[in-house]
Amino acid sequence: MRKTVILLVVLLGCIPVTAFAQKQFFFKDGRFVVAQFTDLHWTPQSAKCAETAATIRAVLKAEQPDIAVLSGDVVTEDPAMEGWKAVVAIFNEAKVPFVVTMGNHDAEYMTKDDIYDFLLKSPYYVGAKGPEEIMGCGNCVIPVYDSPNKGKVEALLYCMDSNDYQPNKLYGAYDWIHFDQIEWYRKQSARFTAENGGVPVPALAFFHIPLLEYNELADDGKTFGNALEGVASSRINSGVFSSFIEMKDVMGVFVGHDHDNDYIGIDKGIALGFGRVTGTDAYGSLTRGARIIELFEGKSKFDTWIATPAGREAEYYYPSGLNSEEAQTMDYLPAMKAVPGKHGVAYTYYEGKCKRVEDIASCQVVKKGTMENISIEEATVTDHFAYDFRTLIQIPEKGVYRFYTFSDDGSVLYIDGKLVVDNDGGHSARRSEGKIALEKGLHELRVLYFEDYMGQELEVGYSGRNILETPLPDSMLYLPE
Repeated sequence: MRKTVILLVVLLGCIPVTAFAQKQFFFKDGRFVVAQFTDLHWTPQSAKCAETAATIRAVLKAEQPDIAVLSGDVVTEDPAMEGWKAVVAIFNEAKVPFVVTMGNHDAEYMTKDDIYDFLLKSPYYVGAKGPEEIMGCGNCVIPVYDSPNKGKVEALLYCMDSNDYQPNKLYGAYDWIHFDQIEWYRKQSARFTAENGGVPVPALAFFHIPLLEYNELADDGKTFGNALEGVASSRINSGVFSSFIEMKDVMGVFVGHDHDNDYIGIDKGIALGFGRVTGTDAYGSLTRGARIIELFEGKSKFDTWIATPAGREAEYYYPSGLNSEEAQTMDYLPAMKAVPGKHGVAYTYYEGKCKRVEDIASCQVVKKGTMENISIEEATVTDHFAYDFRTLIQIPEKGVYRFYTFSDDGSVLYIDGKLVVDNDGGHSARRSEGKIALEKGLHELRVLYFEDYMGQELEVGYSGRNILETPLPDSMLYLPE
C-alpha cells in the first residue's frame, strides 16, 4: 500500500481550524490516488454486508489508495451504530485513511452530529465535523502536499454535505448545497489560490446528490460509462457549479445516489462523474465496486476508472475526455512517409458570399501564400471572405486526439481526408469538436473557413491523453510539399 504520512496539522489564518482535515497527505512519485466508495446501504442485520465488506477490501488491496471517500448513504438501517462500527472497522483494519460525506438516508437512524462524533474517534478518519455556522455536517477540505519538506499544497479534496430532503415539494424531493456552504467553499478556494501565488489549486469535489447540471450531460453523447437511470438531482440550481467555474480550481465533481449510473462527462470544462455503487444491499444491476481517481502532481489532470473485485474497467482521462475504449477500438490512421520540412501553413484566400464551406469553391481566389499558423488576421475585408488552410501536423505519439474549431462563421477540419470537426454553416462564435485515432508522425490537416457577416473568429486546437487542450502550436505544423 502506498505509505501515507499522517501528521497532526494546525492551519493558521482567518479560516477556522475545524474547516480543515485532521491529517496531512502528500503526493508520492507524482501521484495521489483516491478511492470513492458510494451507496453502501449497509444493513447491519443483512448477510449481504459480508459481500459489501469483501468488495471494499478487494478494491483497497488492489488499488492501494492514499485516501478513501465514502460519498453518502453509508449506513441506512437500524441498528445504525452497529453498522457504522462495522464500516469503520474495515478501514481501521486496512489502515486506510477515509472521509465520509452524508447521503440523504444516513441521518434517518442517527443524527449527523452523532455520526461524526463517532467517526472522529477513528485514528484513520481524516475529515472534520465542519464549521457549525454553515448548513450540513462534514463539510471540509483536505489539502494534498507536494512533499513533507516543501509543504506546498498541490491538490485539494472538497467534501460537502449535499443535505437530504426539504419540506416544500414544490422544489422537488431533494435538498441542495446551500449558499452558506458555497460561501465557505469560495473562501477556502480563494485562500488556497492566494497562498499559491494567485494560481488556483487543482481540486476535486465529493458529495452525494448530483447537481442539476448532471442533467445536461444525459443526452450530449459524450459521456462514458453506464447511464441506466435518470438523474435524481435537486431541482434547484444552487449556484455551486457556477462557483466552481468562477473559482477555477475544481476539475471534477463525484457523486453517488443513482446506483445504476457510473458515467462521467465534461460540462464547461468540469468533469461530472458518478461513483460505482458499492453496497450489495443497494438497488441496482451494476457489479459492485468503486471509482478510482488518480491525481498528478503539478497538473490540472487526472485519470479515473472503475475498480471491482474482478479488476479495472472504463478508464477515462481528464481534461481530454478520452477513454480506454476508444483507444482500444478505434482505427488508427497511418502516418505519412515524409520528412518534415519548413514550419508553416499554406493557404488560399477567397472573397465572396458563403452559407456553407462548400460555397468556398465558387468564390474568387484573391491570394495564395504561407503563414506561421492558421489565422484569419490577414483578411483584407471584414465580411464575405474565406480560407482554405493546408498543413502537415506532427503527432507526437500514437493515440486518440480531440480536435476543435471555434469559429464565427463556419469551419470544418479534415485529417488525412477524414472529416473530424463539422462546425459548418452561418452562426455566431461556437465550438465544435471531434476525435480521431492517429499513429505517430506526420498527417495532412486541412481547415476550411468562411466569414459571412457580423463577427470574425477562428481558433483551431487539440488535446490528447497527455496533452492539455491548446491551440495548435507553430512548432508542430509543417508546410505541405
